[in-house]
Amino acid sequence: MDINVLPPMNMSDNPTGCCPRFDPQGWDGRHLHFREKPFVRATTHGLMHVPLDMGRVFTRVQTRIEEAGAQPDEGYLVLSRDLSGTEAEHYFAVTGPVPDEEMVTLSGTFLTRVFEGPYRKARDWVHDMEVAATVDGHEAKRVFLFYTTCPRCAQSYGKNYVVGLVEI
Repeated sequence: MDINVLPPMNMSDNPTGCCPRFDPQGWDGRHLHFREKPFVRATTHGLMHVPLDMGRVFTRVQTRIEEAGAQPDEGYLVLSRDLSGTEAEHYFAVTGPVPDEEMVTLSGTFLTRVFEGPYRKARDWVHDMEVAATVDGHEAKRVFLFYTTCPRCAQSYGKNYVVGLVEI
């Protein structure tokens, strides 16, 4: 069992200069095992589950991660989940401390599924992840979504891949 290992990503396949093109191969149906995996935790605000300050928050956090030299070389992972209709939390995987940001660790096993489609299907994907945990013989705990590209890059690439992760 690999601990704190993510499926490989090709960070150089980046024709937009923003988000690298996401290859879903290797992400679907995996069990990811985290033990004290470091993350930066940030929150965003929204209105009826529509983010209002996501761009500003993500830019701030990503800039600080890069300044701290804490960006993983092998790829990136941002786990997101709604806490309410007006607030969401986001966990940015890092390799070490990031000054002026909230540091947390995650430990546990996460079952993955890859989805493709518009962001408005997020509620369905969360439900599908809860069902996947049950089918896998586990109780679903927290469900996170990894939005692999920003909306602009998803439009450019013609695919909007989202990875669901359910803690089991």
